[in-house]
Amino acid sequence: MATTLFTQNTIALIWDFDKTLIPDYMQSPLFRRYGLDEAVFWQETNALAARYHERGYHLSSEIAYLNHLLTHVQAGPLAGLNNQILQACGAEITFYPGLPEFFRLARGYVGERPKYASHGITLEHYIVSTGLAPMIRGSAIAPHVDGVWACEFIENPLQPGFLRQRDLSLDPPAAEIAQIGLVIDNTTKTRAIFEINKGTNKNPAIDVNAKMAAEDRRIPLQNMIYIADGPSDVPSFAVVEGGGGRAYAVYNPARPDEFAQNDKLLQTSRISGYGPADYTPGSSTAQWLRMHIHQICDRIVADREAAVAQKTTKPPRHLNTLPEDETSLRAQAARKPKQTSFLDGEK
Repeated sequence: MATTLFTQNTIALIWDFDKTLIPDYMQSPLFRRYGLDEAVFWQETNALAARYHERGYHLSSEIAYLNHLLTHVQAGPLAGLNNQILQACGAEITFYPGLPEFFRLARGYVGERPKYASHGITLEHYIVSTGLAPMIRGSAIAPHVDGVWACEFIENPLQPGFLRQRDLSLDPPAAEIAQIGLVIDNTTKTRAIFEINKGTNKNPAIDVNAKMAAEDRRIPLQNMIYIADGPSDVPSFAVVEGGGGRAYAVYNPARPDEFAQNDKLLQTSRISGYGPADYTPGSSTAQWLRMHIHQICDRIVADREAAVAQKTTKPPRHLNTLPEDETSLRAQAARKPKQTSFLDGEK
């Protein structure tokens, strides 16, 4: 018997991280720990591509900062840096007002009306970032998140000939980060969106590149809200908006230029709305998200009830044994009041 893979009653809030959930770059605690000048690091990172081009090399700007971190490890300023330290630095990340409490509150929005609960609607949070996964996993928001896509490093890289070794250490001693394990950039963020869409993150047997019918995808794009801070997320905005979902941009209330930037995104139909990066319950951003979560819930309920109505038939009824007009006449006669004759009183 044919069946769909998923019930499609899950809503996904997909979050950028830097400048969306936090006012600074997440690497700030790392630089403070090692006494590095953060401004100089980013100035050097931004100049790398041009300098390498002068030497005849091509450098992807998306991995430039990852390479520069590894160079700092090798050269000494970040000597000893490993994933454990990165995770510890994540605990020092400061979030915008209302976080991480808003993540908990948002899950409750899908249970605020009985009809939502009757259809088992749930909400999940995902972070898709060009930042560092260990730092996100070490931050205060990690317990409220269902999945993280971000850049990762490898310690203790396997050496040539490792396939010929009979025994490999299952738990090698901690070492410095030495290689890039995973890169998430502003384009590959869209791959993460489709992994969430198809359910690859829940069922590894599902290949993100495999053809899949819309009704078989775990979280339809129209069940998604993508929240980020600006133009670098336009590819992700476009994917979610194009699939019938919502795209929402946030800005630092202290930055009029970010406000203007988001307004331009709205005027060019890149996003559904925008507001301050303030997630306290009374803020316009929290209210916008709550309202649109409810709208998605309403549409899920309507779609599921329509599907039930379409796929079920009315039960059979007893047939009348009398002709239709005779049955109608008898029913009318039964409803008429009884006429009393003057002879009735003489009986």
